[in-house]
Amino acid sequence: MAAETMAEQAQLVQAEVKKKLAEVNAKYKTAADSHRRVKVFKEGDMVMVFLKKERFPVGTYNKLKPRKYGPYKIVHRINDNAYVVDLPSSFGISATFNVTDLFEYHEEKPLYPDINSRSSSFQVEETDAVQLEEEFLNQLGGQKPHRKALFKASF
Repeated sequence: MAAETMAEQAQLVQAEVKKKLAEVNAKYKTAADSHRRVKVFKEGDMVMVFLKKERFPVGTYNKLKPRKYGPYKIVHRINDNAYVVDLPSSFGISATFNVTDLFEYHEEKPLYPDINSRSSSFQVEETDAVQLEEEFLNQLGGQKPHRKALFKASF
């Protein structure tokens, strides 16, 4: 009798521990899933490909190579987690990628396309200084501002 009650008690403890483990694992899963991003791409989407050093043939990878390559077009969607990308054959690696290694491609657009940044000149090897001075003087009404010397130079 004592052995039977002891076995029953051990089974009850084991069942209780399993129940607690299931509850804690469910709690951890909801916490982890709250940070997870769902990325689903369609065929024809442009993506950047993240290449880990393990994807390159031995001896061809160095740490100064870029990490993301692209943009490349998605050729085939295997499932929500795996995609085939139109990689150049010169890479010498598989074109199938996990969704964690794919990033949506965004074209670079200028922040202020209508405003001239003055970063380039009208003529090669010249500056826009003359034109900028004229525009500045026109804003001041044609008068040059008076400048005071901050120190007296003695030679």
